[in-house]
Amino acid sequence: MTHGSRRISSPALGRVEGEGGLEIVVHDGRVTRARLDIYEPPRYFEAMLRGRQYTEPPDITARICGICPVAYQMSACQAIEDACGVTVTDEIRALRRLLYCGEWIESHALHVYLLHAPDFLGYESGIHMARDHPDIVSRGLRIKKAGNRLMEVIGGRAVHPVNVRTGGFYRAPAPGELRSLIPMLEQARADAEATVSWVAAFDFPGFDRDYEFVALRHPGEYPITEGRICATSGLDIGPADYDSHFTEFQVDHSTALHSVLDGRTYLTGPMARYSLNFARLPAGVRSAARAAGLGETCANPFRSIVVRAVELLFACGEALRLIDGYTPPDPPAVDVAPRDSTGYGCTEAPRGLLYHRYAITADGTITDAKIVPPTSQNQRAIEADLRDFAAARLAPDLDHERLTRECEQAVRNHDPCISCAAHFLDLRLTGAPARQGR
Repeated sequence: MTHGSRRISSPALGRVEGEGGLEIVVHDGRVTRARLDIYEPPRYFEAMLRGRQYTEPPDITARICGICPVAYQMSACQAIEDACGVTVTDEIRALRRLLYCGEWIESHALHVYLLHAPDFLGYESGIHMARDHPDIVSRGLRIKKAGNRLMEVIGGRAVHPVNVRTGGFYRAPAPGELRSLIPMLEQARADAEATVSWVAAFDFPGFDRDYEFVALRHPGEYPITEGRICATSGLDIGPADYDSHFTEFQVDHSTALHSVLDGRTYLTGPMARYSLNFARLPAGVRSAARAAGLGETCANPFRSIVVRAVELLFACGEALRLIDGYTPPDPPAVDVAPRDSTGYGCTEAPRGLLYHRYAITADGTITDAKIVPPTSQNQRAIEADLRDFAAARLAPDLDHERLTRECEQAVRNHDPCISCAAHFLDLRLTGAPARQGR
């Protein structure tokens, strides 16, 4: 401490995907600025898509993320098919949902066990945690392996699947291929039940927020691949109306765009899905959520790990249900002929709502593309969390190291994929809290 100023520096925030920095400024005992600096170079996927053929987005956009490539493929397919006026068969739709379940399983297991749980148990990483809790970490890896295997059987491989195309799939797996996964998925479901109980016992700070939640809502199922865009404020629109309500803009400290809903900060992701769709979860999953201490909504970001565990349990059960009712689509894809039009697609990536929009010509050339990932949409809410969380913990004897760890956890609550929107975080705290009694 020099001349009343203090500085906290964290050269690397581990257990997130991508590169960014966090700055908190304190003046007169108040947090005057809290921002998530995303400095990872922009990746220009939207520009890369212009001039390409309408059949290419599923393969190109899958490269945006190695953790949730299916989300990008499914939103891309949905938008292109919407532009072309195509509706896929129920069998293709079910197989897409099953593939997406695999991604939810592997992504949620990764975040719960290796990225988020170490914060609650006081470990630097999942590797350090494994030294004391090998059985627990092995359980998480076992769940993740089940999700990866499901993606391999349907998608051809777990990272950047190659079997997805506009209109459906290049090849539909035989029923026996999927049935062979049942023992692994049943074990994953049992492990997911144990996961919900395990994370429910963590010590959670009291930090309920007044979020405006945004997520898909479907009349007959918990949303993954489709639905209407709904919000706790009452918004209820189709994907084609997204741009009429959601606005992106650039800020000077981020290479990722920020997003607002009719001018307001909002949050998408597991807590939003859960809070807007609790009644659409199967009865057994709802019971597990209640037993874990959740109500029909959850607005404490530190308890989001419990919500992810509940969604993990749901995804395992949903995968088993879909395999039980599986009929191979024949043919595995419907014809998708180009036309001069614009199409829109929204699905629920593990981290939240993912929006795609494509304009194509009659010969199938893409003339415009827009992709809005969940982390872009959540940046303003994350910054608001950081500001209010830090403000409640300022004191004359401020423990910089502890505040750094807690602010890092406040970011990890949201499982940000900074690269989608970026592993390094520099936390700088400048200024000093006001002295007591003055």
